[in-house]
Amino acid sequence: MAARRDEEYMERALRLAGRSRGAVEPNPMVGCVIVRRGQIIGEGWHRKFGGPHAEVYAVRAAGGKVRGATVYVTLEPCAHIGKTPPCVNLLIESRVGRVVAAMRDPFPQVRGRGIRKLRRAGIPVDVGLLGDAARELNAAYVKRVTTGMPYVIAKWAMTLDGRIATRTGDSKWITCEEARRFAHRVRGRVDAVIVGIGTVLADDPELTCRLARGRNPRRVVLDSIARLPLRGKLVRGARRVPTLVAVSAQAPAGRQEALMGRGCQVVQLPARRGRIDVTELLRFLGSMQMTNVLVEGGGEVLGSFFDAGQVDEVMAFVGPKLVGDGVPAVLGKGVAKIGDARRLVSLTPRRLGDSILLRGRIR
Repeated sequence: MAARRDEEYMERALRLAGRSRGAVEPNPMVGCVIVRRGQIIGEGWHRKFGGPHAEVYAVRAAGGKVRGATVYVTLEPCAHIGKTPPCVNLLIESRVGRVVAAMRDPFPQVRGRGIRKLRRAGIPVDVGLLGDAARELNAAYVKRVTTGMPYVIAKWAMTLDGRIATRTGDSKWITCEEARRFAHRVRGRVDAVIVGIGTVLADDPELTCRLARGRNPRRVVLDSIARLPLRGKLVRGARRVPTLVAVSAQAPAGRQEALMGRGCQVVQLPARRGRIDVTELLRFLGSMQMTNVLVEGGGEVLGSFFDAGQVDEVMAFVGPKLVGDGVPAVLGKGVAKIGDARRLVSLTPRRLGDSILLRGRIR
């Protein structure tokens, strides 16, 4: 019974942590629940980047009752001074009776230090309860901290026969408005949305969060020879919404200067066979402390990320339409055998109006 109650409290902490999705990056989402004699006396979650951590809110809510209580937290309490003081010091000073952490923090300045410090202070610490769920919740944070690159979500809208546009290039609209609103909510919680120059030339998109509340992500265009139109929506809005153009060494200097003069950030990256190396792009975005990025296409760009093995999650919106000959959703080299195909795990279909979202992680 005690083990089951432990799981219930940690499940509550994980739900609390999820409330901060899109608000705390590049920090992790963390939830905390404090229990004394079978009753929750305090809880909290990390609400915004640079603000108090989950443990601080939970201890404040518990008031003077925290001594001897059990603290359930989704991530190892921090032991270093960052934008806020170390949470382990607060727990030790509060004389909590026990700490249950879902997972260790992979961040080099923490990584076991918080657990060791609590134990040295005589506070028992259990690690690993619902650890898989905690790692899935913070998969993007874990990837950035351990690899230096952001978590990549490949997103596209397609017909039932797998097309993202007709043979003439028309693509508006494949899915219903409800599905498009959901996609904009996803945009509102990522750090960047990535497209290729082909998509920009065909659609002149804004790539903003217009249909839902949320912050506008940084717009990133893969544009090896700097063809981005100076009068297009992306360049015209570059001073309002950050816009990064990834070019190669072959991009004319005059074009690069013109883009920068209109407020775009231009970065020169290595190219392979005339295309920006997407792995190098991700390393650069990781150096900017980006945690989540959304790759929206087109098919060549999506294929380049899959070919490079750099897709972590797929979000495919399927509209109830058939167009026959048209533009495939994912191009690139692909695989030669079905046995080598990339497989989605944790696949969750979701109905959105008359459209369906298929979402899953790459094994």
